[in-house]
Amino acid sequence: MVSKRLSRESGHRRKFLTIIDDTPECERAVTYAARRARSTDGVLVLLYVIQPADFQHWLGVEQIMREEATEKAQATLDGFASKVRETVGIESESVIGEGTADEEIHKLIESDQDIAILVLAAGSANEGPGPLVSSVAGNTAAFPIPVTIVPADLTDEDIDSLS
Repeated sequence: MVSKRLSRESGHRRKFLTIIDDTPECERAVTYAARRARSTDGVLVLLYVIQPADFQHWLGVEQIMREEATEKAQATLDGFASKVRETVGIESESVIGEGTADEEIHKLIESDQDIAILVLAAGSANEGPGPLVSSVAGNTAAFPIPVTIVPADLTDEDIDSLS
């Protein structure tokens, strides 16, 4: 059961959540969500999820790997936030989670009641649309808020006309 969304209440703004990863289509989701946030006076939230399976080593090595993963996540988020600031003219919120993407998305949606829309981009490779999009397509109740899926081949002009 999802908590009531507060994005339309006084003093709140609707938030668009995007997932930051190494896929080529990720940038399309960020572009669309940022432009929707700007056009609706909303907020863009960028979530980077660190996979915990990467840290199954000796304790000292595990700590170093976790720190390196966190630094990479922060640098990646900073890069996306800077691009959004320069191209769209809005500030974004950045969040780093550790776990599976599904779990971290659900935790963030539950903890931030202003998050009202999850924006994902479908990959255009032969392997399919990507794991998150496949998860949503295979389970209509996968996420407790509406999900917008952006085709990876949309141009900036296409996105401008849609957002």
